[in-house]
Amino acid sequence: MALRSWLFVPGDSERKLAKAPLSGADVVIVDLEDAVAPEAKPAARRLAAEWLHVHRRQVTEGPAQAHWVRINSLGTDWWRGDLDVVLAGAPAGIVLPKCTGPEQLRQLSAELYECEQRHGLAIGSTRIMPLAGETPAAALSIPAYAAACANAELPRLAGLTWGAEDLSTALDATRKRSGSAHHGAGEWTDALRIVRAHVLLTAHASGVLAVDTLYANFRDLDGLASIAAASRADGFCGMLAIHPDQVPVINAAFSASEADLAQARAIVAAFAANPGAAALQLDGRMIEPPHLAQARRLLGLAG
Repeated sequence: MALRSWLFVPGDSERKLAKAPLSGADVVIVDLEDAVAPEAKPAARRLAAEWLHVHRRQVTEGPAQAHWVRINSLGTDWWRGDLDVVLAGAPAGIVLPKCTGPEQLRQLSAELYECEQRHGLAIGSTRIMPLAGETPAAALSIPAYAAACANAELPRLAGLTWGAEDLSTALDATRKRSGSAHHGAGEWTDALRIVRAHVLLTAHASGVLAVDTLYANFRDLDGLASIAAASRADGFCGMLAIHPDQVPVINAAFSASEADLAQARAIVAAFAANPGAAALQLDGRMIEPPHLAQARRLLGLAG
């Protein structure tokens, strides 16, 4: 299953949660963190758990949809309560905000083992995706995820993503992109571009999903289309979303075209016809084993 669009939905909004299964998002993230006021968090937990339980098996037509939860950060008093309540609904995974590094993933994983046992879930079934680099110190720790994965220390890690909004606030930055003082579709500023590159490289080095951050101007769908296309071209496999209108744009950007699939099939066929070849020519260009691996991945995602 391709996980292209990751849609945040406020955990305290029954109306928005009711619409989420029809959004077309590959992943719905029930948000208990930024989208929920402190006084509303207990009620949001219960509502999230009820929604997860109802939608534990897909109840709408269309492609399968994964259900995740963004809990509150491990620096708060809320996160353990979040886990204990929402694990009753068996979410596919947990998005961990403001993650400082691999040690927090180990801490969360240990707590998940206990919650899975209490709720009768398969041990190790709940995956984790951290929002990496939301503070300067956390940004500098991003490469440590790859080292931890190389030592098989993070078996629950499903992917890495990042948060430009929190990081720019921590840096006291007055802009995030060069095109505007707010949310234009220009290039990321230097610090944010470095963090994004570290997330991309570390995810690929760790063999997990690389999910790009959100595009905050949800009314600017043309800008989103440009940003999402560049994100896919750079090597990300999906993108965060904050509004249902962003979902079809993201899905389109991260879906292979018929021309892409035809090219991939041609590469696979060329190597199949020439077993043992180290390099071949196809349509006037050189293709090598890395092109074959990329073609196979593309065809695998396309089913």
